[in-house]
Amino acid sequence: MPLYRLDPRFPELFPDPVRVNGEGPACFGGDLSPDRLFNAYRLGYFPWFAEGEPILWWHPNPRFVLYPDRLRISKSMRPYFNQGKYRVTYDTHFRRVMEECRSLHRPGQWGSWITDELIAGYVALHELGIAHSVEVYEGEELVGGLYGLALGKVFFGESMFFKRPNASKFGFISLVQRLERRGYRMIDCQQETGHLKSLGGQAIPRTEFLDRLSLIPDEETERGKWQ
Repeated sequence: MPLYRLDPRFPELFPDPVRVNGEGPACFGGDLSPDRLFNAYRLGYFPWFAEGEPILWWHPNPRFVLYPDRLRISKSMRPYFNQGKYRVTYDTHFRRVMEECRSLHRPGQWGSWITDELIAGYVALHELGIAHSVEVYEGEELVGGLYGLALGKVFFGESMFFKRPNASKFGFISLVQRLERRGYRMIDCQQETGHLKSLGGQAIPRTEFLDRLSLIPDEETERGKWQ
């Protein structure tokens, strides 16, 4: 399949997702402006590239998602909630959560795809009330968190970090429960991991994923800071 090049003059233009590569990058170029990021996620694209590389946009097939009403909480996690091991807040330290995700060492990975340019783009979306963060505290110490975007009743998860056992999982479970209470239909996890699969994530065909995204324009997006 061809690797499409995005025109930097037109942030709303992306190739038809049905026609792009589902295994490697789908297109490249453009920028990380709020308009570009908004239009990308609305169509199911997300950026993922290393420092010094051109901006690469991905649209995996199949897509890994989690439906909030199918969340699985293991027995080992229940004591964390029963005992109030951690405390969760939303949208209090968005930039710091991104920076912590960037600094987390991941086995087999050199550096991080979370560049300064990427942080600037997502922080701008956060200031527009579209990107959100989850902070997990032990006492007054930030020990875990994650961030992503909310469009319509779909949450697009991006990255997470932890400094204490199961802190990121605690934050993710808390987020999923919050999203379910507010009628969210789906969480985009992008690609499969054992961690997300254990929580109830599943792979679905790209066509099914796009059908679910097609409902977003008719849904109200929960803008502004989350409480």
